[in-house]
Amino acid sequence: MRQISPRELADRLSDAGGDKPLLLDVREPWEFGICHIEGSVPMPMGSVPARFAELDRDAEIVVVCHHGGRSAQVCMFLEHQGFGNVINLAGGVAGWAAQVDPKMPQY
Repeated sequence: MRQISPRELADRLSDAGGDKPLLLDVREPWEFGICHIEGSVPMPMGSVPARFAELDRDAEIVVVCHHGGRSAQVCMFLEHQGFGNVINLAGGVAGWAAQVDPKMPQY
């Protein structure tokens, strides 16, 4: 499973050129309201098996959770389902807050 650091992802998202990855946020709904990475698509981990057909298999997908554990599990699931370009956000939104946006509220 590939991983990307929050800083590297932020740099890629701010790059005016190039394709942007899909940010798939697999946290629970109550967590989405506390802190949110702009542009991420909320899909709680428990709903991914029923909803993964909504995702583009050819797209680059960066999976996000709070610390990186749930997103790693979802990455492995998607890879098992034939998705070829799935990346785990190392450290999740907690890492994002620490490395990219220190004003982001934490829980």
